[in-house]
Amino acid sequence: MQKNPWMGVAGGLVVLFSLVAFAEPAADYAREKKWADEVVPGVVVGDPVYLQTPRGHHRFLALFTPVEGRKAVIVVHGMGIHPDWGMIGTLRTELADRGFATLSIQMPVLAADAQGKDYPPTFPEAADRIAQAVDFLKAKGYTQLAIVSHSLGSRMSHAYLVGTPDPAVKAWASLGLQQDDYAGLKLPILDMYGDNDLPPVLGGAANRKHSLAAGNSRQVVIPHADHFYTAHEGKMVDTVATFLNDTLK
Repeated sequence: MQKNPWMGVAGGLVVLFSLVAFAEPAADYAREKKWADEVVPGVVVGDPVYLQTPRGHHRFLALFTPVEGRKAVIVVHGMGIHPDWGMIGTLRTELADRGFATLSIQMPVLAADAQGKDYPPTFPEAADRIAQAVDFLKAKGYTQLAIVSHSLGSRMSHAYLVGTPDPAVKAWASLGLQQDDYAGLKLPILDMYGDNDLPPVLGGAANRKHSLAAGNSRQVVIPHADHFYTAHEGKMVDTVATFLNDTLK
């Protein structure tokens, strides 16, 4: 019996549609552009700049606040927000007041209804963005670098640091890290969280503390603080700045 040639085509389409249906979510660049269009006109401290990743050749927003000296911080925000949002804006501006140049970078975002479990496919691009931020700061003459990250941004930073990080990155202030520990990392780490933080952050605290290996590493709990350090932003900045002063020389 002669086969219907369209049966093979139809079968191929079913496979193709199945692959598309189960494809990993891609970064939402349109949503990033919307964030940038809203953020850039309101920037008071620092300068908007655009960096570009080798993976996909995507341009992404960063907010650069230069200061004199060799010390600089890459600020990495959490899930689905932007580099001047809330506590991230506080960190990038107030750390600059403490003598650290800051570069707060837009990380990959997904659709507004995405959850944390949907984000790991974006981690390779997130690591690329951090690498581009390092290159940018080194080109500006900064040689003592640190990463300051929050929540999902801490997981993204972890993905960068367990790869082949630039040796100019001397320290990491990791705020509100969920799930991961710091096994295998040799640089000084600040593990900071609030005592009213999210359950996964609180539940992993002992493992994270046990995995801290390098000198000057520490775990600090901010009393009464939630995941976003609401009403405790001053203590948040003080703790991060003290750690950076101890580790960046």
